[in-house]
Amino acid sequence: MSGIFFFSPHIFWILEVEYRKQKEERKKMQDWENYKEDQGKIIIERLYADGMIKTWYRDKPEGWTLVSGLWSPFYVQLRPLPLHPELLSHVGFVLGQLMHKECPDVDGIIGVAMAGIPIATAISIEAKIPSGYTRKIEGVKTKEDFSRFIKGYGEHSLVEGIPEDGGEIAIIDDLVTKFNSKEVAIEQLNFELKLRGLKGKCSHVVVLLDREQGAEESAREQGITLHSLIPFKSKGIKWLNDVFMPRERDVIADYLREPEIYQNAKVQAELRQEAESRRK
Repeated sequence: MSGIFFFSPHIFWILEVEYRKQKEERKKMQDWENYKEDQGKIIIERLYADGMIKTWYRDKPEGWTLVSGLWSPFYVQLRPLPLHPELLSHVGFVLGQLMHKECPDVDGIIGVAMAGIPIATAISIEAKIPSGYTRKIEGVKTKEDFSRFIKGYGEHSLVEGIPEDGGEIAIIDDLVTKFNSKEVAIEQLNFELKLRGLKGKCSHVVVLLDREQGAEESAREQGITLHSLIPFKSKGIKWLNDVFMPRERDVIADYLREPEIYQNAKVQAELRQEAESRRK
C-alpha cells in the first residue's frame, strides 16, 4: 500500500538505544553543570573571605580606578592565590575537572605570566596535564604591541614547556576582562610553535573568573572557546549573597548593570562617606 511505512523491531531497538544514550549524556551534562555551580560558589566565597575580592564597603572606602579609567566599588585581585595552598589545590582540581568535561582534547596547558602560572601548575598536578608558561613581555598589552615587539626578538623563548608533539594546547589564566592579554599569549604560543616546527594549536582558553565584559565574544570571533568557572556578572555576584552585606550586594549589582552612574564624583564621595562612617 502506498503511503504506509513499516518499521522492523530492530529499528525500534536502535532508536531506543540511541534515545537512552542521549538521555544519559544530558544527565551527565546536567550533573556536571550542577557540580560546577556548587564549586564556583564555594570558591568565590573563599576568594571574598581571603581578600581576593575586595569592596569599597569592607576594604577601601575610596574604591578603585581601573586600568580602563573607570571607577569601581569592587576589585578582583587573584595574584595572592598561591598564599592559600589548600584553595589553590582546590582550584586546580575543579578546573582540571572542567577541562576533562569541556575540552577533553587538550594535550597541554600554558599558564599566562604571571598569575596564570600557579593555576596552570595546580591543574597540571591535579589533572595530570603537562604544563608550561609564557614569559612576561614588558609593554606588550595587545596583538599589535606583540607584532612590533617581535621585530626585535632575540633568542630567548617566549613560551616554556610546549609539548614536543604539539597537539591541542589551552591557555590558562586567573581572570579575563577584554581578552587582550589572552590574545598576546596565543600570539606567543603560535610564534613558538612555528619557530620550533611544531603542529600544535590553541582552541581553548580557561580562566577561574570571567568579568563578562566582552571577552567571550572576542574569543568566539577568533575561533577560541572561553571556559570559566565563575562568570562574575551573571552568577558570581549572586553566589556572594550569603557573604556580602546587603549594602555591598546592592551597590555592586547596580554598578554591574549601570557603571556609568558611579563615575559621578558626588556618588563616589557619598559611598566613601558611608563606608568611613561604618568603620567608626
